[in-house]
Amino acid sequence: MASETPAALAGGVTCVYEDAHLLVLDKPSGLLCVPGRGADKQDCLSERASQRWPGALVVHRLDQATSGLVLMARTPAAQRALGQAFEQQQIVKRYRAVVRGCPSAPPAAGWTLIDAPLMADWPRRPMQKVDHAVGKPSRTRWRLLAERGGNALLELEPLTGRTHQLRVHLAHIGHPILGDTLYADAATQQAAPRLLLHACALRLAHPDHGGALHFEAPCPF
Repeated sequence: MASETPAALAGGVTCVYEDAHLLVLDKPSGLLCVPGRGADKQDCLSERASQRWPGALVVHRLDQATSGLVLMARTPAAQRALGQAFEQQQIVKRYRAVVRGCPSAPPAAGWTLIDAPLMADWPRRPMQKVDHAVGKPSRTRWRLLAERGGNALLELEPLTGRTHQLRVHLAHIGHPILGDTLYADAATQQAAPRLLLHACALRLAHPDHGGALHFEAPCPF
């Protein structure tokens, strides 16, 4: 039986939706999606989910510092279907971010494309970098929502799913995300108590019956 009534779980996690096939969870900033290395990094979203829904399976991840919507599967078949949907870019993800400065927006609040190939910055892993010679194709759409005292609130849509893609792309165009401790200068890092990046919406087809699903999580900043 499906439930679309948000339910608060331990540690600031909210269950936005659940049924026999999938979960949609709203993850707080600062919580890992999967366990990291070391005893102090075992508390994570997947572990908390498995305590409430035994056998829950990871489908995709958000950075530890990013908040917002995360899909999990409740069966291997659903995990395969959702994973394939991500690979084929059939799942639409939207984010909100507050960035340093105000990028020039096109007329009528349209979308602007960042097309900058990314690859691992091996000496500084897990960081990524733009590399037009050997980087993997990476594309992000953005549009301006509001100006905030010399900075800007943007809506973002990643068209590919590279590691740290939104963070690197925005820094690449000269507008790093406030609170970004990896890709921003010291002043931008100190301008917010956390990374101001939030996964606010998901659109997808249900992995079992194919019906259209749309989920939203209010932006906390």
